[in-house]
Amino acid sequence: MAGPLTGIRIVELGGLGPAPFAAMVLSDLGADVLRVERPDRVQMIPSDTPPEELVRWDLISRGRPCAAVDLKQPDGVSLVRRLASVADVLIEGFRPGVAERLGVGPGECCESNDRLVYGRMTGWGRTGPLADRPGHDISYLSVAGVLAHIGREGELPTPPLNLVADFGGGGMLLAMGVCAALVERSVSGRGQVVDAAMVDGAALLMAPLFGAHATGFWSDDRGTNLLDSGAPFYDCYRCSDDAVLSVGAIEPQFYEALLVGLGLAGDELPGQHEVASWPQLRGRFVQAFASRTRAEWLEVFDGSDACVAPVLTMGEAPAHPQLREWGTFVDVGGTVQPGPAPRFSRTPPSLPTRPRLVGEDTDSALAAWGVDAPEIERLRGAKVIA
Repeated sequence: MAGPLTGIRIVELGGLGPAPFAAMVLSDLGADVLRVERPDRVQMIPSDTPPEELVRWDLISRGRPCAAVDLKQPDGVSLVRRLASVADVLIEGFRPGVAERLGVGPGECCESNDRLVYGRMTGWGRTGPLADRPGHDISYLSVAGVLAHIGREGELPTPPLNLVADFGGGGMLLAMGVCAALVERSVSGRGQVVDAAMVDGAALLMAPLFGAHATGFWSDDRGTNLLDSGAPFYDCYRCSDDAVLSVGAIEPQFYEALLVGLGLAGDELPGQHEVASWPQLRGRFVQAFASRTRAEWLEVFDGSDACVAPVLTMGEAPAHPQLREWGTFVDVGGTVQPGPAPRFSRTPPSLPTRPRLVGEDTDSALAAWGVDAPEIERLRGAKVIA
């Protein structure tokens, strides 16, 4: 692998969701990541899924070898500590206290390696009444003041997939924190614990809107504001063929381009920011967009600054001319997927390798990290590795 993190070695204690996403991002950028999974890991897909489909589905595990190690056995714990002693980073996403109970917490792993950056991912944080409670993306968004503001007026909140707390506010925040700690280590020579909580990250992503709310610009009433489907010039519309277009014509010149494209520029319309008249304005937009197909509207707005875009599915997006030319998506082993990001001028990352099955690389991966063949055989005989 190439990339700006080439030479950084990371041990990832396998899990689900945000911590693996952080490891994927770091691996995409060139880090040498060893994923350590429990031998009996249960994947959240149908049990009869064939192996070739497993690796197509589990893209979050791409780009890094996988060793199966039983952390319930003392020798498994010793093995992880040994790996941590020669690593730059260790990542874990257990509930608070679990890593310590297993014997692979920061106290144990940093004891023999004071340069280790120990990255931790939790949902609620490490203290407080909910610290040891389970949760999911929707749970953290609910409490952090995020979910209440996503959805249309008069309707229940709409869960935004699991992008905001799991991956944006969780995994991406942990990856950024690990990189920041590595930069600091280059000055101090010492590692530290990076503690990322999904509830923190979800709240952090809302910082600009908390500011807007504090000044009275943003209302608690869902679906009535500028960016939450309240404004008719920042919303989605159905065309005559049932396909959908999005509109983001906020700035005055973009809004004017929208009216020109829709054939409404000469009509008597309410002012763009006359909130009380937004329903009337929306009705005109709905009527206009419903008069043509999406393809016809895209031709009308081709080259326009009206910020009109097709709402594409995952099956459609990779074929879009812009994304195809820019290379947003890549094909790895026949599976089209988002490529590594961001871009780097001197150290561009290589394409990620396909996801590996649990334990698929146990021998070769451990050997690459300095575990000799006799020790590998001993550990296998003791059923510590698989």
